[in-house]
Amino acid sequence: MVVEKAASVIIIGAGVIGTSIAYHLAKLGCRDVIVLEKESTIGSGSTARAAGGVRHQFLNEVNVKLSVESIKFLEHFEDETGSVIDLRQHGYLFLACTELEMADLRQRVALQHKYGVEVHLLSPREAKKLIPALNTADVLGASYGPTDGRLDPYSLVQGYATAAIKLGVKIYTDTEVVAIRAKAQQVQGVSTGDEEIEAPIMVNTAGPYAGLVGKMVGLDIPVHPHKKHSFFTAPSDEIPRNAPLTIDLHRDVAVWREGRGVAFNGPDPSQTDGFDTTVDWSCLPKIAERVVQPFPFLANAGIMRAEAGLHPDTFDKSAILGDVPELKGLYLACGLNSQGIMHSPAVGRIMAEYITGIGSDPAISLLSLCRFKGGVLQKEWFSPGGEPEIKSG
Repeated sequence: MVVEKAASVIIIGAGVIGTSIAYHLAKLGCRDVIVLEKESTIGSGSTARAAGGVRHQFLNEVNVKLSVESIKFLEHFEDETGSVIDLRQHGYLFLACTELEMADLRQRVALQHKYGVEVHLLSPREAKKLIPALNTADVLGASYGPTDGRLDPYSLVQGYATAAIKLGVKIYTDTEVVAIRAKAQQVQGVSTGDEEIEAPIMVNTAGPYAGLVGKMVGLDIPVHPHKKHSFFTAPSDEIPRNAPLTIDLHRDVAVWREGRGVAFNGPDPSQTDGFDTTVDWSCLPKIAERVVQPFPFLANAGIMRAEAGLHPDTFDKSAILGDVPELKGLYLACGLNSQGIMHSPAVGRIMAEYITGIGSDPAISLLSLCRFKGGVLQKEWFSPGGEPEIKSG
């Protein structure tokens, strides 16, 4: 075996989490970092297909804290990195149609107020004032976070990557990790098929592929690649440019202004876990049936295009952060569900400090891998029908 490259840290995956960790490591002085990306461009996986939403409105404390820190960072991203990310804080609007959902919203808002987040409970009439096209016939209430919003995912990941490279980080694309080498319960390096790269520290930020990377060392990481479609309409002014991104909790759909038109997405329960990202047009009628209830004008909207991306989902819809006690030098920052964009600043800082030994944020213990083995789950989901089914393995 000939080792062709060596580093202090190898990061597997050059999406928004991998590049954020690389940048924060370099900021702390750990600049001998190599980031490996199997695709031909940085951020071309789940990051590229993200809607770019950022929000404070979460159900559990750890996610609210991650949001508070991250959004403050994103508000000053250009000052921090020199890159513009087009952050538009037009808000998030959550709609509740049942008493259970209203109770859920009240619980969320109380928690968010505890941490100083500006969020308001709205009546159906107040919600409709924000978006006149909204059908509030069965809406009981809503929550509105005016400092939530959206940004450009491509600019965000490129901003992290560019700033990291300036500090000495090396990023290699078209470089897929096919094996992880370990000896005496200590990681030693990776094989890419073409070469061997040596490092005593490795970070799995492989998004929906994190589970496959874990299997290389016999580790079960409960990250499930869940396919989700987004549909984009022809030009329409039914939703104002400054309207909040709207999530209907009851029907599990999201609607937002996208360019000159409107975009919407939602899960299709018939979709199984897997890595296929081709668009399945049979999903459109199922999602459209739900989305036209809150937004009737979409029944006559022309669909111009569609995208399918993979959500790296965990059982409790919260991230996996920290180390792996069974294998020294291996760290995990994966299973971000749909929260990678919005939580990337805090996750980057937390993981960089933990890896370098500077500090251990409470999020590390709360979001560790071991919580799935008898620990306390960090439940984070919308609950139109109560708690979701939690599947093993």
